[in-house]
Amino acid sequence: MAEKIYRASTGVDGFYYGEIDESTNELLADKNIERVKFLQTINIEMPQEIVRAHGDNRTAEMATSSGDITVTSGFHKIPLEDKERLLGWEKVEEIYSVGSNDISPYVAVIFTRTYEDGSNEYVGLPKGLFTRPNVEGNTKEDSVEFSSEEIEAQFMDRKVEGFSEDKSVLFAVDKKGETSNRDKLITLLFGEGAVLDNEDPEGA
Repeated sequence: MAEKIYRASTGVDGFYYGEIDESTNELLADKNIERVKFLQTINIEMPQEIVRAHGDNRTAEMATSSGDITVTSGFHKIPLEDKERLLGWEKVEEIYSVGSNDISPYVAVIFTRTYEDGSNEYVGLPKGLFTRPNVEGNTKEDSVEFSSEEIEAQFMDRKVEGFSEDKSVLFAVDKKGETSNRDKLITLLFGEGAVLDNEDPEGA
């Protein structure tokens, strides 16, 4: 048996997304996998609860009930170009617009949890929709304070090749300097031949 890993992650990096076909679940032919740089925080809520059936004044049966997968991502800044793609915004002559009829496309997402020994854990989210973030601002005071942006999404189960049941979150780990398991995960999320765009070998 392989040795278990008990190291805790110390950072996050490499947030990528790509629009996928609603029926085939593969990357749209005219799209690429895009990176949003400077990921600061990410939280995946995977709620579950135990449901009990009762009889004769005691528990007769128990079952696990799973809730919706919700993802909240915090960035230094989300470029307008990425909001346009993630949220279905319309752009006319460099002016971006938000409307009640905007339709967010289905996307798959992959991001990295980093470790001090140089290894990486990759988290894949096969199929979900993002919702538009709030717009906030603060007055500048005596010292400079940088703002940040959060965006939320919900993900659903999806057929993933090789697994007997539909899945909503995937995990993979590579040792320092390796990317083989990451590449397998990319193929499962986006289809054969998919590659990451704007990848920075130095992780900047």
